[in-house]
Amino acid sequence: MGRRRAPELYRAPFPLYALQVDPSAGLLIAAGGGGAAKTGIKNGVHFLQLERINGRLSASLVHSHDTETRATMNLALAGDILAAGQDAHCQLLHFQAHQQKGNKAEKAGKTGSKEQGPRQRKGAVPAEKKCGVETQQEGLELRVENLQVVQTDFSPDPLQKVVCFNHDNTLLATGGTDGYVRVWKVPSLEKVLEFKAHEGEIEDLALGPDGKLVTVGWDLKASVWQKDQLVTQLHWQENGPTFSSTPYRYQACRFGQVPDHPAGLRLFTVQIPHKRLRQPPPCYLTAWDGSNFLPLRTKSCGHEVISCLNVSESGTFLGLGTVTGSVAIYIAFSLQCLYYMRESHGIVVTDVAFLPEKGRGPELLGSHETALFSVAVDSRCQLHLLPSRRSVPVWLLLLACVGLIVVTILLLQSAFPGFL
Repeated sequence: MGRRRAPELYRAPFPLYALQVDPSAGLLIAAGGGGAAKTGIKNGVHFLQLERINGRLSASLVHSHDTETRATMNLALAGDILAAGQDAHCQLLHFQAHQQKGNKAEKAGKTGSKEQGPRQRKGAVPAEKKCGVETQQEGLELRVENLQVVQTDFSPDPLQKVVCFNHDNTLLATGGTDGYVRVWKVPSLEKVLEFKAHEGEIEDLALGPDGKLVTVGWDLKASVWQKDQLVTQLHWQENGPTFSSTPYRYQACRFGQVPDHPAGLRLFTVQIPHKRLRQPPPCYLTAWDGSNFLPLRTKSCGHEVISCLNVSESGTFLGLGTVTGSVAIYIAFSLQCLYYMRESHGIVVTDVAFLPEKGRGPELLGSHETALFSVAVDSRCQLHLLPSRRSVPVWLLLLACVGLIVVTILLLQSAFPGFL
């Protein structure tokens, strides 16, 4: 019997490295490729429309954007603008999706095997044959165009490893193998800031709503910056375990809201062993106060090496992927694991993204509490659904207590007639 896997939502004709979800149009955007090597593996950004059909969440390919010889390794989304990390460059893409009037009755009859790749719409041109920048399909019109492009990394073997927008989408920050953070205006990509953040590669970075920037790198450091000024460095072992012989490095960092506290802010980081050992020590997940950057809680997240991290829109859930293909969902408040699918992909998970809780998110989510998408080098995009946790209303608990008391009194009265 084969290993249990999550439902396969989509299979691309190339390895997948990056993932974003557009809540307004209900689009899942997956990107990757085979790079510049002449292997016949293409490079592209695929736009998929998310729909609920017969009570199940499904995805159909509506547009394939060819990126020629450049594989997209990382993505950031700001409204209708995508920032795509391609080799040493950052390419801005602008897309427009318009819902057209279609025959909704046909949707219920559309079926297809998920093991045979994406469900194509009736009359759609196969992805490998699309060469235009505009795609019109049943119910959706999508247009994608290239905007500005700029080189963002200048090491001997240059590679942009991460990109993200600020809170109002007027700036984006990039980091790569040369250890420099560079900040650019959107959409002109005019450079406004540049500074050396780490000795060696920058692994991840996150921009907070107050303008603070957190960076993590291969030099085992995690730093908080205000523009190019160092504010503080993070020390996750202050209230956690200490390992004198096992160096750890920060693998990922993400800001998240505090549920039910709009002004609250949390930072989440993942720490992994810096070196591979025969008996691997555990990886750790840490929640930080987003104002003073002191560690609040640290918990082990297993012995599989974590490859990627994401936070749900409300800050309620954390999504993790591992180098061995596993996917997990944690609750952000207590860092408790709620969902775990071991080796679902069977190879390194390159990115995870939650279904947003605004826009078309609630409609697509149905009765589930959250949905997490994962992509990997195996070219698959998988869907991980967390069922709603059943809770008993307080009034029902009080009613049950009153009923229990009444029953107890009646039993005592029948056993001991003179009890009352």
